[in-house]
Amino acid sequence: MSRTRRAYARALALALALVVPAVLPSGVVRAEEIPKAPGHRLVSAYEGEPATAQPVPGDAPPQHPFLAPNGRSGMHADAAGSGTHPYPGPLGRDPQVTSERIAALGGECATATFDAAGRLITVCGTFQGFRLKLLHPRTLATLAEHKLPQRSSTVEAVTRLDFERIFKDTSGGAYFYLDNEDRVVLADSRQHVLRIAHERTADGGWRFVVEDDWDLTAHVPHDCVTWTNLDPSGTCDPVTSVMPDWQGRIWWVTRLGRVGTVDPRTSAVRAIRLEGEEIQNSFSVAEDGVSIVSDHALYSFRADPDGTPRVQWRQTYDRGTGTKPGSVNQGSGTTPDLFGDGYVAITDNADDRMNVLVYRRAANVPGNARLVCKVPVFTPGRSTTDNSLISWGNSLVVENNYGYENPSSLLLGHSVTGGATRVDVRENGSGCDTVWESDVRSPSTVPKLSTANGLLYFYAKEPNRLGIDAWYLTAVDFRTGKIRWRQLTGTGPAYDNNWAPLTIGPDGTAYAGVFNGIVAVRDRD
Repeated sequence: MSRTRRAYARALALALALVVPAVLPSGVVRAEEIPKAPGHRLVSAYEGEPATAQPVPGDAPPQHPFLAPNGRSGMHADAAGSGTHPYPGPLGRDPQVTSERIAALGGECATATFDAAGRLITVCGTFQGFRLKLLHPRTLATLAEHKLPQRSSTVEAVTRLDFERIFKDTSGGAYFYLDNEDRVVLADSRQHVLRIAHERTADGGWRFVVEDDWDLTAHVPHDCVTWTNLDPSGTCDPVTSVMPDWQGRIWWVTRLGRVGTVDPRTSAVRAIRLEGEEIQNSFSVAEDGVSIVSDHALYSFRADPDGTPRVQWRQTYDRGTGTKPGSVNQGSGTTPDLFGDGYVAITDNADDRMNVLVYRRAANVPGNARLVCKVPVFTPGRSTTDNSLISWGNSLVVENNYGYENPSSLLLGHSVTGGATRVDVRENGSGCDTVWESDVRSPSTVPKLSTANGLLYFYAKEPNRLGIDAWYLTAVDFRTGKIRWRQLTGTGPAYDNNWAPLTIGPDGTAYAGVFNGIVAVRDRD
């Protein structure tokens, strides 16, 4: 990190120290529009031409019986982690941009889900603690809010002036899912798994109600940094993600390699430990098992009758010799994609060029036949990703995050190396081929594909010699890799995407979590 960026990060951390002790009003206050930094009138507001919808043929991933319908259940859109939405996103016809500023500092709304009526449910990361929020999908007004505990990384960032701790932390509820009854299931920073419904109040408003609370602390070390425990002597192992299996058990993973289940019927908790391994990503689930990637290996799990996780197979990969700029840890940055005719895909962390890896995921595949292909992608020495692949049919799309670490990484008009590549598995399963390469610069977003219109959506930033930090929703043709159009969302670090996903709502709106809240882009009605 440069001296300028380091100074910025320290100044921001110091500002947080002044903000955190402030008491928030008890009522829910609607946030204002996210302010744009100077220079937004000096960059293009829109480039390209509106696209024509060209639906992508193929079958959607199987619908998980314990998740909300595909496209609206979680960060990666479905149980398979496909990163696809069945809804038509914006085509670029006079796009309209709205935003909501969630907090004075921070406030990023990461995972976005939608209930049966299309209301937006998200978790936003403020510095007073995470907030579970119910938002109006058009106005972005807050309809209800539930406060979640503050993460230990936030306390550490403030007390130690080390802002990096926040940006390397994937715990606390960012990876949550919406179940088949429109309930949020998440793991909070106290190592509790919560199941939370939302309902009407007597006055016609909305509220969240915690229906279930499963305590994992008997199975997970929890001596974590808090305002009353600034120098703990024990171990803190945050829960990073939760997902249900096909039998309804809730699976959970921790940063320090614990893999466990909760049986919602009996509240029984079972867990194992992947000794010496770290899990910073979410995971994916199919009827044939649970796919989890650590910083050492890709796993397929099933549960024993009592719920204890059991390894079906384990496949190591090239984890390289260190953590690259643009990666959270020394390992794969991808949630596994379950796709095609029984395949699972991740990326590795090879030193020179990251590889897209495709495996056969059946339990009875001989070890030497499991790997389908290993495809190097992007510029030698400048190749990594910390975001899930997009998968549809036998196709995969991967983006390059090399160079991005936090909102200070791209200040003063800087950007990343960038790039996106489509890789297809051959129909006969004999290997894979690169279909196209795009120069789109998407520093850190989880991109998405609208299968209804054939457009890939990225959140992009180009270098700017005037030092303007301009952020664009960018549409790329899935078939050709060509950029079709891009729409300015805002300028400055408040509009930095900072690892949050793009999400396409049922009404065709594209949502992006940004450092200061959430942005929505939709075609003019």
